[in-house]
Amino acid sequence: MSIDRRDLLLGALSGALTLVRPARALAADEVARVDALIAKMTLEEKAGQMTCLADSFRPFNPPNPQVGIQDEKRLAEEIRRGRVGCLFNGIGVAGARRAQEIAVEKSRLGIPLLFAGDVIHGLKTIFPVPLAEAASFDPDLCQRTARAAAVEATAAGLHLTFAPMVDVARDQRWGRVVEGAGEDVTLTGLLSAARVRGFHGRDLRRDDALLACPKHFAAYGAVAAGLEYGNVDISEETLRETHLPPFGKAFAAGALTTMAAFNEINGVPATADGELLTDILRGEMRFRGFVFSDYTADEELVAHGFAEDARDAARLAVLAGVDMSMQSGLYIRYLPDLVKSGAVPMGTIDVAVRRILYVKAATGLFDNPWRSLDEEAERTRIFTPAHRALAREAATRSIVLLKNDGDLLPIDPAKGQKIALIGPFAEDRDNLYGPWAFYGDPGAGVDIASGLRAALPDPFRLTVTRGCDIAAPIEGGIAQAVAAAKAADIVLLAIGEAQAMSGEAQSRTVIEIPPAQQALADAIATTGKPVAVLLRHGRALALHGGVADAQAILATWFLGSEAGHAIADIVLGRADPSAKLPVSFPWESGQEPFFYDRKSTGRPVTGEGQTEYRARYATTDNSARFPFGHGLAYTDFALDQLRLSDTALRWDSAIEVTVRVTNKGKRKGSEVVQLYTRDRVASRTRPIRELKRIERVTLSAGESKTVRFSLSRVDLEFVGARNQRLAEPGTFDLWIGQSSLGGLKAQFTLFAAPVEAG
Repeated sequence: MSIDRRDLLLGALSGALTLVRPARALAADEVARVDALIAKMTLEEKAGQMTCLADSFRPFNPPNPQVGIQDEKRLAEEIRRGRVGCLFNGIGVAGARRAQEIAVEKSRLGIPLLFAGDVIHGLKTIFPVPLAEAASFDPDLCQRTARAAAVEATAAGLHLTFAPMVDVARDQRWGRVVEGAGEDVTLTGLLSAARVRGFHGRDLRRDDALLACPKHFAAYGAVAAGLEYGNVDISEETLRETHLPPFGKAFAAGALTTMAAFNEINGVPATADGELLTDILRGEMRFRGFVFSDYTADEELVAHGFAEDARDAARLAVLAGVDMSMQSGLYIRYLPDLVKSGAVPMGTIDVAVRRILYVKAATGLFDNPWRSLDEEAERTRIFTPAHRALAREAATRSIVLLKNDGDLLPIDPAKGQKIALIGPFAEDRDNLYGPWAFYGDPGAGVDIASGLRAALPDPFRLTVTRGCDIAAPIEGGIAQAVAAAKAADIVLLAIGEAQAMSGEAQSRTVIEIPPAQQALADAIATTGKPVAVLLRHGRALALHGGVADAQAILATWFLGSEAGHAIADIVLGRADPSAKLPVSFPWESGQEPFFYDRKSTGRPVTGEGQTEYRARYATTDNSARFPFGHGLAYTDFALDQLRLSDTALRWDSAIEVTVRVTNKGKRKGSEVVQLYTRDRVASRTRPIRELKRIERVTLSAGESKTVRFSLSRVDLEFVGARNQRLAEPGTFDLWIGQSSLGGLKAQFTLFAAPVEAG
């Protein structure tokens, strides 16, 4: 497959850039500069541009601390020889300037380095983990927190972040659920595009623009049994309907890099999958940026049983379409000889290098290799009051009220109730941030007890008891906790997962509260005191006993720097909960993988009549305990007056759907109105529901508002035979509701395209 250089530039790359910078794609002089560089480069220098190594000028590589960290002197020599194109996971302007000076002033061609890092949900100001923030169902909020993270990351000497993760997560046993936007393709696409826009800002050449790298391409969220680095056996339809569309949204928002996934798909590791990385990514999806391998993923082709040895792994990866090798060093070690031997065409290398250099040009590095290396910015743009205020807002808006029997919450501080805060996370600061926040300063976050004490007019009415450790009992701990509960008017039970229980390499067979904490919850339940559970977690959980039976349950995730203040704001009614679940909470761990947009069967459980010999588990409910899209407020919202502008949807027109939302409670609040559809009959069976639209509405007590949605044929398309997207005429169900269950229902019919007269 040959790719003409001018077509690569003037065609899709220019189009991709205009999505970010409408006024200007690459200028002619920038194109000429890249061409001239490639003409001068030795084969070794080309392989160097395709090599990304851990940054030992400012060493910081927590996910893989023992692998491949080189000493600074050795790495400096590699840069001087033009054998490195990108450094990753170091922060700090001084170290970056030392490395860039060598690249620009001492290497033969002076090509600047690209500095990358895992800034997933904040640098020093830590925002809620992405899954938590997805609960806001608010693209604008996600864009604003990504923008703040970009401002801090670029102030610390970074040009690129390995985010957002856009994998659609179907199994809550998978630890990396915490890094994404949950189980739904529509929500993931919306939030992924918003995060790309936030990272990039208004202009990729600005000092505070941070390149996004959507990952992991593709279908990592479909690993079998939720097993990290596992295998994916998937149909073309599911791959293209569920797992590829969020990448398309991220690319349309301007993303110019992406990362190949660790997993294999149908027997072929993604890192060596030419159909995936070239035919689909570059051909069908028209992506014209460059592709990273994941950490040593090219080298791991040997362990997969797909490559004979490391040399063969480098050959397979580069031929498949991996442009930049991360950390393994295989490209600089083997590509020159592979080209000389004829095993890899020089044209393949030139195309990869040109992609990398075009992206460096797009970020302004050739014009200003010192961009994002400003010591004054490093002093003034990190962990600012404005960013902490945004972190508090984001955390508050990420908390989901799952249950609130008897309106136990909010607690009115004026009533002077005695509050017992019990549990291992009551005063814990080690598990506030969640996974992938290793640049955050330990101890700088606000714990729950501190947040409550700062908010209560009489903090002495708050008692704090640990009760147990996260994974083990404390001698006498339960007895102390029970005594504290009996002496209180209300119990806040702070339990859940440690942050090390979620994230990469944290697949779990059981997604439940650890036994020591469950025993604590069950003991507290026997006191008869009202209990509000404050869950800390990075995935959906199966809840039991004293946890599930508590009068109130809040999903508080890992909320970041301002966790304690945000939880106090919600618990004490300073803010109204408005978040919705981006993942379904099952009744049991054994229901996984479980997601709301599953398909029916020939023997569905309908909720009516006999359930024997139906598609169900014999030992648990067939539904979710808390469904996708669920989330309560401190006020009551009602939907009525669902109307369609027409029940006939013409082939090339649209219908308008309206519904009235009324706040029937006594306080102001926000609701996320959700529109779902189902294709009744199709040539490929369709999910029982599919989210198509969301709209956030904020209403004062007694206020009403009409919400409007528009639907067209494109919204009803699916992947059919020969991988073609199509919509088929027929009857569709439509629901507008407050979760993926229930809601107001209507129907409409999609009519076929009119037949033209011959």
